[in-house]
Amino acid sequence: MPLPCRYIYIICTLVALATLGWWSANHWTRSHALTPASDTPVAPADPLADVPARARALTIPALRERTYHSHLNVEKLLETGPNYRAYLASYDSDGARVYGLLTIPTGDTPEGGWPAIVLMHGYVNPSTYQTNGTAYRGWWQSAARDGRFAIFKPDMRGHGRSEGIATGPYYSADYVIDALNARAALASNELINGQQIGFWGHSMSGNTLLRAAAAAPDIPALALWAGAVYTYQDLVDYWITDPSYSPERDHTTARAAREASDSDSLFDPRRSQSPDFSTPFWHAMIPTNYLTDLQGAITIHHALDDTVVSYRYSEDLNALLDQTSVPHEYFTYPSGGHNLTGATFSTALSRTLDFFARHL
Repeated sequence: MPLPCRYIYIICTLVALATLGWWSANHWTRSHALTPASDTPVAPADPLADVPARARALTIPALRERTYHSHLNVEKLLETGPNYRAYLASYDSDGARVYGLLTIPTGDTPEGGWPAIVLMHGYVNPSTYQTNGTAYRGWWQSAARDGRFAIFKPDMRGHGRSEGIATGPYYSADYVIDALNARAALASNELINGQQIGFWGHSMSGNTLLRAAAAAPDIPALALWAGAVYTYQDLVDYWITDPSYSPERDHTTARAAREASDSDSLFDPRRSQSPDFSTPFWHAMIPTNYLTDLQGAITIHHALDDTVVSYRYSEDLNALLDQTSVPHEYFTYPSGGHNLTGATFSTALSRTLDFFARHL
């Protein structure tokens, strides 16, 4: 008996729907098989992509991308003192021959070599600076007499016999590069323990060494005496009252910084307009933005009567370190001035050497 028309209609409709469902399922599978979802994460946009290359080279990310390597040449004996011998030494820093004064303790060399301290000098007129001159002589001699550490005081480029131009620290990467290459040069010497090299910096080298630590976070110990310029806003707030200091010394790198940001006012912070430190360029320039990366310890020393670099530079840095897990200590002294002279020097040095003994 033939099926009624209504049943034939229902059967045809069901067949058509089943066929459509099969086609849709297979077509969806094939089409998505041709364009699978990628498991490769999309790289984030480079925040410094629009920053000119010369300015980008000043930033912490650029300094981290570099390789630091050098060899220490011990050239001649300069003097012999209690517990140490002092030598003229040199190393290569990005093609510039940098000289310095190296002391080696006269005691028995410990297994693995002597722990070492790189002493980075503050501002001294480059034209009158001498490796074994009066500047910082009492500093390295006192540390060397202690007999526990090798001391290396590099003459940053453009100072004394060191080649290159003394560009200044705040808008240049040169001194940071010199510091990290000095560390590499020391580590190349068989008498030095390359894993136990710390830094000690004064005045402008506070900025140099905090930027160095941001670039090489594995530095185990950092001593900052009367240091200047950490957030760059602090330079706007406190300035530097040394009449011999001139930001225009950084003329070469200043142009690069100005290409990246409206930083004219930072070169003279007494102007009313200051840069926008939240821009990608300034964020990458400022070492305090990288404090949480630091793996070593920091000791800070500042005299309250320092008329050159305000103790508030150190106070502000200490407050920022309080917000991190970085081991740190902060000492202020009622007197001693910018160079922490007199009884203040003896106390600060004793604390600093004990700090290095604990962390190197």
